Amino acid sequence: MSVGFIILMVTITIVQLVAMGFAIHLVRRTKYNAIWILCIVGFALSFAQHIIQIFSRHGFVIDSGLYLTLDIAASLCVVLAVIFANRLVNYIDRLNYQKSLFNKRIMTAILRTEERSRLTFSKELHDGMGPLLSSAKMSLSALPTDNLTDEQREIISNTRYVVDEAIRSVREISNNMSPQTLMDFGLAQGIKSFITRLSALHTVEIRFATNLRKERFDRDVEVIMYRVICELINNSLKHSGCTTISLSLSLENGALKLDYSDNGRGFRPKAMMDCGMGLSNIMSRIDSLNGTLNINSQKGRGMHAEAVVNILPNKDKSHKSKRDGKRG
Repeated sequence: MSVGFIILMVTITIVQLVAMGFAIHLVRRTKYNAIWILCIVGFALSFAQHIIQIFSRHGFVIDSGLYLTLDIAASLCVVLAVIFANRLVNYIDRLNYQKSLFNKRIMTAILRTEERSRLTFSKELHDGMGPLLSSAKMSLSALPTDNLTDEQREIISNTRYVVDEAIRSVREISNNMSPQTLMDFGLAQGIKSFITRLSALHTVEIRFATNLRKERFDRDVEVIMYRVICELINNSLKHSGCTTISLSLSLENGALKLDYSDNGRGFRPKAMMDCGMGLSNIMSRIDSLNGTLNINSQKGRGMHAEAVVNILPNKDKSHKSKRDGKRG
């Protein structure tokens, strides 16, 4: 027997013993014992084959049937281990899918709770502070000014201005918390109203195009898409230094598609994901609707975002339910 053959057999045997040790360790650490036990048995049978082969090289007479039996048993263990491993992979895939669904349900519940809190706070702010400030304004208007000095008139005038600003701020905050136009007239009108308010405060040109008219969607879809668009626009206004924002919202083949871009300074999406620009929040919102979001940006070249959410208008859903009722 050559020295090279002996070294090769010893090396293979050592490798198999090390692998067997790892398999024994995995039996203790995981609950998928069948796979590792089969691997251990397969390594042990292969190890026995090598021992028999070494003995046969030294002149010992070994029954060829024993070697064949060990070979078949080792192969069978490997086959069974592969089958169990495939079942394990399928099980992990199912777990990941269930985890994904669970995470989406949690995100949806969080968003719904957030919107309910926004709506409650908006109503309390509007119905509580609004009348108080209006009463204060009426009381100031009822004050006689004939016998007042110029300084006193100026104080009253400034107070009226402050009260007017407070009323305007309360209305704006209330509308931002729960946009009434969105609730009453739908997504397209809600976005137009938001852009109109921004245009009065910023010099950035915001272009909005849509083929939506009076279509209404599920409340979650309308609110989430509205929040996503508002977040994108606010990010551009605060961080990009852009002069133009372009967005389009269209309903095509049962999918709601958003195309958004600005001509700002750009950024690296991965680097900005957790840096306070709200990108992760936007992606989580789109993901909660089982939609897709792609954001592309480069330094000095602005940014571009595309979102697609498969959805049907509420009227289509109602028609479908009526048809189903007639069939039933």
